[in-house]
Amino acid sequence: MAALEVVKKLKASIGMPQMTGAQHEVEFTFSAPKAKKVSIAGKFNEWNTSSTPMKKSKDGTWSIKIKLLPGKYEYKYFVDGAWASDQLCSELVSNPFGTNNCVISVH
Repeated sequence: MAALEVVKKLKASIGMPQMTGAQHEVEFTFSAPKAKKVSIAGKFNEWNTSSTPMKKSKDGTWSIKIKLLPGKYEYKYFVDGAWASDQLCSELVSNPFGTNNCVISVH
């Protein structure tokens, strides 16, 4: 029982998203008309830069809809091989690389 409590506290301290409740569809959009390839990476896909590619519209906006459980998620865009922040993000947190990650809260 004590080991289970330690695991729960460890998960809470590293910011694991809460895994209760129904999934919500969240749309992410990023304007990059000249980009060849854009994907989104974050806690929801273990920061995998190739698993969640976005689709480009005629006006140069890239978008994707992702189903997420309630919780807080850090994320960034990966644009033509380079990290980019969401310009519309209202909450940022520092990361170990000296830049910031965007944060989205799903309720």
